[in-house]
Amino acid sequence: MKFNKDMLQLYAVTDRSCNTRFSVYEQVEQALKGGVTIVQLREKELDEESFIAEAVKLRALCHSYNVPLIINDNLSVALESGADGIHVGIDDMPIAEIRRRTNADFIIGATAKTVSQAQAAQQMGADYLGIGAIFPSPTKPNAVRITAAQLDEIANSVDLPSVAIGGITLENACELNGTSVCGIAVVSALFSAPDIEAAAAAFRNVINYK
Repeated sequence: MKFNKDMLQLYAVTDRSCNTRFSVYEQVEQALKGGVTIVQLREKELDEESFIAEAVKLRALCHSYNVPLIINDNLSVALESGADGIHVGIDDMPIAEIRRRTNADFIIGATAKTVSQAQAAQQMGADYLGIGAIFPSPTKPNAVRITAAQLDEIANSVDLPSVAIGGITLENACELNGTSVCGIAVVSALFSAPDIEAAAAAFRNVINYK
């Protein structure tokens, strides 16, 4: 699937611990119905075979909505499942190595917390940045936070589109309107919601990014 920055408007990152009432597949399906524009499958506990099997099913589901599936930090799962791309953290597999092993349409997202990290990611071949943490995050309580001014500085230091991440909720999402990001990434505020589809639709109504 060809990447474009509009895909970053509402970026859903899975976390199966957020909601025990529904399977990850069911959670993602509800989020897609509500209007998420990209999905990242993040699984820290699954064995590789189960991870691949889950990714294959979610890829088909996401593509039925014309939405790309990104795999968190596992290139072999991304390649074996036919996912559209991967997102890597600062200490994960080097972006340049991923780019050497994939085709031109394979989407590579990279975490950046500083200008130098953002510029290095661009130089190595990343397609987009995830910048944060912006607010206190229940999924990563020890994450280093950055200010809105730092968010803009990082986003404007490269030519890549970027998405803000970290503790973003319906209540604070509007605070990022007017910044230089193309969208927001949400985890618990989406998948912990009593009605995931309604929560996704509500996020789409409050965001107004470039």
